[in-house]
Amino acid sequence: MKRIYVNEEYCIGCRLCEIHCAVQHSQSKKIIKAFKEEAPRAMARILVEEEGPLSFAMQCRHCEEAPCIEACIVGAMYRDEDTGAVLCDEDRCVGCWMCVMVCPFGAIQRNVAGSKAASKCDLCYGEEIPACVAHCPNEALTFVEVGSMAGEGR
Repeated sequence: MKRIYVNEEYCIGCRLCEIHCAVQHSQSKKIIKAFKEEAPRAMARILVEEEGPLSFAMQCRHCEEAPCIEACIVGAMYRDEDTGAVLCDEDRCVGCWMCVMVCPFGAIQRNVAGSKAASKCDLCYGEEIPACVAHCPNEALTFVEVGSMAGEGR
């Protein structure tokens, strides 16, 4: 399974990953329309945290033993058999927020874009490379097979 890895030494806190994530999950997939015309505005499923000079892009880790899947009372959180990604079926989600409470990384959020569903990184399901990785100017984000940190992510 491929996962997103962050090299905080290269992250400059530009938040382009957040912007391109929101655009990828918007209706139009166009940056101006997504931010100026769409309502509700799609939310980013990645969050840049900063502490002094250190920046770090935070998103779902798609845990092998995912506590969010175990805690989901309706089975909305599940593992995709093809990619291994942990996904949320937003139509099944009832908004109990158990997944939010049990995530050890704080990577699952309440969708504030008009939905009652939980929102989390879906690795830009259906795309070859997640938008955050594809648009990171410093290559602080890479998309590589688990266990091959030296591998090429782009």
